[in-house]
Amino acid sequence: MKKMSEIIATLKKDYIYSLMVKGKRQDWRGFKDFRDIKLETNIISKAEGSAKVTLGNTQVLAGVKLQKGTPFPDSHDEGVIITNLELNPIASPEYEPGPPREDAIEMARVVDRGIRESGAIDIKKLCITVGESVWIIYIDIHVLNNDGNIIDASCLAAIAALMTTVVPNEQLGLGENVPLAMKEMPVGITLAKVGSKLMVDPSLDEEAVCETKLTIVSSSDGSVSGMQKMGSTPLTEAELFEAIDLAIEKAAELRELYLKGLAKSE
Repeated sequence: MKKMSEIIATLKKDYIYSLMVKGKRQDWRGFKDFRDIKLETNIISKAEGSAKVTLGNTQVLAGVKLQKGTPFPDSHDEGVIITNLELNPIASPEYEPGPPREDAIEMARVVDRGIRESGAIDIKKLCITVGESVWIIYIDIHVLNNDGNIIDASCLAAIAALMTTVVPNEQLGLGENVPLAMKEMPVGITLAKVGSKLMVDPSLDEEAVCETKLTIVSSSDGSVSGMQKMGSTPLTEAELFEAIDLAIEKAAELRELYLKGLAKSE
């Protein structure tokens, strides 16, 4: 016999699904609407750059540290980017201490791919001595509370943290500290599919009932620098192009509202 909590959870999922199929959402948002977003920067004093994103009740903190290191053999004049994402136990009863979960690794790769493939950072300007030393950028993302759509919050927090990062040249006697050389502002948008409908920014409850999710990371010019599909339900060609167009549109909105003011001129 099922426990009462399991019965209630099933009824809740059925209710949310039936709403979504009818074109409605539990919190009365439109299918193209994000929850309230709050972006705070420079909140970790010991980091070279940092940002906290609150997306509805989802909270994500990103910190950036730079350390001197050795370049890769096939990119002797380029800096290195390393991205990690941690699902802290305080964020959800489902998360436990220990090695990174598979989904945490997957989300970190999506964020990293969007930054790397968009050319967001001018990595050649991170070279200190060709073939000998470069700056290694560590992007550490911590999920403080999970109420759905961790990836979009993480993408926004990571790029905001990078845009406020200062290269600590003075530590190594390399001259004055300078802003990190940024060339692009990639933004990730996740869409959930229910029936034939696509909606942005799925909440945790909506993620539990959607048939599939698709995250698309795009740049200012509308080019796609990252894409990740989660779930077994396929998308038609028409749905895929609809998703891309919608993701580019919403990314432009977030970029204008939250990132343009952070841009620094070199």
